[in-house]
Amino acid sequence: MKFTLSWLKEHLDTSATLDEITYALTDLGLEVEGVEDRASKLRDFTIGYVQSTEKHPDADRLKVCQVETDEGVKQIICGAPNAREGITVVVAKPGVYVPGLDTTIGVGKIRGIESFGMMASEREMELSDEHDGIIELPSGEVGQRFVDWLAEHDPAKVDPVIEIAITPNRPDALGVRGIARDLAARGLGKLKPRDVQGVEGTFPCPISVTIEADTLAQCPVFYGRVIRGVKNGPSPEWLQDALRAIGLRPISFLVDVTNFFTYDRNRPLHVFDVDKVAGDTLRVHRARGGETMLALDDKEYTFDEGMTLISDAKGVESIAGVMGGAASGCTEETTNVFIEAAYFDPVRTAYTGRALKINSDARYRFERGIDPAWTPYGIEQVTRMILDHAGGEPSEVIVAGKIPDTSRAYKLDAARVRSLVGMDIPESEQRQTLTALGFRLEGNMAHVPSWRPDVQGEADLVEEVARIASLTKLKGKPLRRLTDGVPRPILSPIQRREAIARRTCAALGYNECVTYSFIDEASAKLFGGGDDSTRLENPISSDMSHMRPALLPGLLQAAARNQARGFNDLALFEVGPAFQGGEPGEQHLLLSGLLVGRTGPKDVQGASRAVDVFDVKADAEALLAAMGAPARVQILRDAASWWHPGRHGKICLGPKKVLGVFGEIHPLVLSAMDVKGPAMGFTLWPQEVPLPRKSGATRAALQISDLQAVERDFAFVVNAEVEALTLVNAALGADKSLIEDVHVFDEFIGGSLGEGKKSLALTVRLQPVDQTLKDQDIEAVSAKVVDKVTKATGGVLRA
Repeated sequence: MKFTLSWLKEHLDTSATLDEITYALTDLGLEVEGVEDRASKLRDFTIGYVQSTEKHPDADRLKVCQVETDEGVKQIICGAPNAREGITVVVAKPGVYVPGLDTTIGVGKIRGIESFGMMASEREMELSDEHDGIIELPSGEVGQRFVDWLAEHDPAKVDPVIEIAITPNRPDALGVRGIARDLAARGLGKLKPRDVQGVEGTFPCPISVTIEADTLAQCPVFYGRVIRGVKNGPSPEWLQDALRAIGLRPISFLVDVTNFFTYDRNRPLHVFDVDKVAGDTLRVHRARGGETMLALDDKEYTFDEGMTLISDAKGVESIAGVMGGAASGCTEETTNVFIEAAYFDPVRTAYTGRALKINSDARYRFERGIDPAWTPYGIEQVTRMILDHAGGEPSEVIVAGKIPDTSRAYKLDAARVRSLVGMDIPESEQRQTLTALGFRLEGNMAHVPSWRPDVQGEADLVEEVARIASLTKLKGKPLRRLTDGVPRPILSPIQRREAIARRTCAALGYNECVTYSFIDEASAKLFGGGDDSTRLENPISSDMSHMRPALLPGLLQAAARNQARGFNDLALFEVGPAFQGGEPGEQHLLLSGLLVGRTGPKDVQGASRAVDVFDVKADAEALLAAMGAPARVQILRDAASWWHPGRHGKICLGPKKVLGVFGEIHPLVLSAMDVKGPAMGFTLWPQEVPLPRKSGATRAALQISDLQAVERDFAFVVNAEVEALTLVNAALGADKSLIEDVHVFDEFIGGSLGEGKKSLALTVRLQPVDQTLKDQDIEAVSAKVVDKVTKATGGVLRA
């Protein structure tokens, strides 16, 4: 949004400096993106006086002029038709940069005669498009800076241009009037009254307007009137200067006046040439689809069904709220016009503009929201300006539809400014601020003005008060401490456990993955999911049709992608939810890891090896220990089908309390997911790890026995199908108070044992607590171990 300082002062009576205004604008939320100092590029031009002229001896159209300057009389060759003796001109001496020509003047020869500068036209100084002759000043002292002369006689031409960024919630600031209102509320001046006087029509309007019933939501109201006998032509100089300053090209008065109100009041208008309108009715309707129109930008557009259009008896004449048609556009020959002032739905206007790829000032404003209540005043004000500058006779105003009701009010609670913003602002000042912004206060209710569609609640009233008061006055204050000492922890135990698991996994050498919670149906079925309860109604792709039942599918897909790119040794992990159904309670937090390839690069010592089950078992146990799981757990079989049937284990606290699973991924699963195996993985359930009985921050005292531990070895002959884990669990249960650890250290098959038999050797570690063990104590525990293992396995102690 661009505007000049003088344009702003048409609405704001202020003595504030440019710096004060730009600072206030940014502080109010209307961020200043730049200020163009138009006077700076003209600072080197000076005023001169033409003492004499004579025809160039070698050129019919050139004149050799003797021009008096502040550096004496200079010879300047000029080809302008109005160059003559006795006029006051603007001189660019050698070394002066001319913006309109994008060149720096130097001393040169023209047809053999030297020229020491140039006399400038308005276009050469970018003051206007006028270039038929050089500037003739009515007055001025020789040597005076031209910008100083302009500042005194025509300040609008060198007025600073301010550009601000408008956020989507502030459509009122798309008009200079709205910007001036904010500055007045801040205290940088007083908002000038701009009362609109109605223009009485002298004859019935010959053009009627109808809004079809299914289009009232897209165009609730339409005001219009005819003015006949207008004289179109160039706009007044002040209007051309204003438009040119903000980057618009003056076209003709009837076009420029609509552009003026678009920026002055955020009120887009449109003017039809009545003589080019077929019939006596304009119809606002929804497009059926397939209609076409040649627009004012000389492009033909085809409309989709539902777009809002304005048509006459022949066809479409305007794209409502976006752009008018070329067929009924105004030209210099236009004498009878129909003025349109309507309100169009922001959403529909945005949809139409985007679909047609049209960016216009009208669309930009309608899609953000204009003031619907100012529609009748807008048509009166534009009528008044046309009559004042182009003459004509106005008709009566016609109205189709009605102005949409935007009235709403919210309670003004003065105390909420402190609770929401932290600023102490007296209630009287709050009410004064809202009144200055256009709010109507009745008791403690604030009625929102029609030009502020962004104010939708009590908190927005607080925002307006704080914005005008300036948030720079907000001082930081420490929060009041609710309790003495160390505050209670914010994170829940599960959240802390999740963070610990992440850090531990990273420390173990794993790389964290974050995969989608959606996977394809085939992968989901491999891991016990893929049914209708986890199917997505509207998946973003066919590869993301179901909620994941586990984390391993995502990790295996990541491994496959890495292997395809030559990265074969991988250690990946992920922490996240998995879904067993579509209900809220059927979601569980999991921690899964995956090892693929070898433990390290090949080396001459042969230290590198393929990863195995015991690698993931050690990592899973380390993670459980970090999360606070008990040291003594059971390793059981019979996990899910995606684990290798003979190379996996469930980490349990009893048969029903499963903390996790580790092992080798089933070869069929790896083949289906295109992963080169073998691959080892683990899945842990952090929520299943028991919480500590005490929630204190301190750790329990370290318990270390000063009594020497005793180890005893046992060898049992059992059937070949008996698992070593069965022996270990049986031995651990022989005496839970004394037996600290049991592990297998040898296995023997064949020899004198015979077919179907094997020998498993165990080491049982006994740790006394209160007294040294005696031989009879050790023998008693040994007997219990033998008895437990024999009953559990049917084996015998090897002789």
